[in-house]
Amino acid sequence: MKKFTCVQDIGNLKAALDEAFEIKKDRFKYVELGRNKTLMMIFFNSSLRTRLSTQKAATNLGMNVIVLDINQGAWKLETERGVIMDGDKPEHLLEAIPVMGCYCDIIGVRSFARFENKEDDYNEIIINQFIKYSGRPVFSMEAATRHPLQSFADLITIEEYKKTARPKVVMTWAPHPRPLPQAVPNSFAEWMNATDYDFVITHPEGYELDPQFVGHARVEYDQMKAFEGADFIYAKNWAAYAGDNYGQILSKDREWTVSDRQMAVTNNAYFMHCLPVRRNMIVTDDVIESPQSIVIPEAANREISATVVLKRLLESL
Repeated sequence: MKKFTCVQDIGNLKAALDEAFEIKKDRFKYVELGRNKTLMMIFFNSSLRTRLSTQKAATNLGMNVIVLDINQGAWKLETERGVIMDGDKPEHLLEAIPVMGCYCDIIGVRSFARFENKEDDYNEIIINQFIKYSGRPVFSMEAATRHPLQSFADLITIEEYKKTARPKVVMTWAPHPRPLPQAVPNSFAEWMNATDYDFVITHPEGYELDPQFVGHARVEYDQMKAFEGADFIYAKNWAAYAGDNYGQILSKDREWTVSDRQMAVTNNAYFMHCLPVRRNMIVTDDVIESPQSIVIPEAANREISATVVLKRLLESL
């Protein structure tokens, strides 16, 4: 594996899950693999779980870690070609990237959608420049359209908690005060479609995701109907994708907040969310604090998904 940006890069899902559960039994089994190797983690956006879990995963594998926050302590970077650099950005990404590659063996990049240009966001301009120019294996710590480390951790969690071979998994839109990228829902849908789960997406009209990520999922506009008999509820907000509404908030309807009312029609479903979560916007206190909430084990599995990915990248060096 030379890069990790989507579900296709992980290859056989069963083999990846077997590896994840092997690592979970002994997190330091491959500690010699990363000896004298350096991971550079580059953040264009804020992070808590991604930063901590990925750094812990690298430590599990014996790696050195460099963390660079582009917004604090680094030169402001120009990302567009052809720009006359007479503003506040003294360095271009096309020089910065190969320089970064000189100081490490593997690079992780976190760069959200900007909602300025859908074509640029969905062509993954930032992370693809790292893949092209760094000379190093590159993995996504959340890009404009996907968050694969999160989705892999979500899959590990569902496999741990499922009570039937083919659970019903429902991803539901929920309200939020700010417009959020589609990366997490896109990625979750992509990974769920790679399984044989009964996968349903529910959201208000106007919040349709890019069809390439929706795949063969069933889309249901009636949230209560979608929740019926569900084994897992995955809540997430996202801004509109389609047409001129790209990046816009179309609704803040609190009827979509996940509460006991919706959970009552499920099959005693587990509640999931990638975190951070806006309580009483995305989900009520009662639901997220209930015994069926598995948001903490889900977050803990971020260390496992990152360890598998870094292990495979190290093996490819």
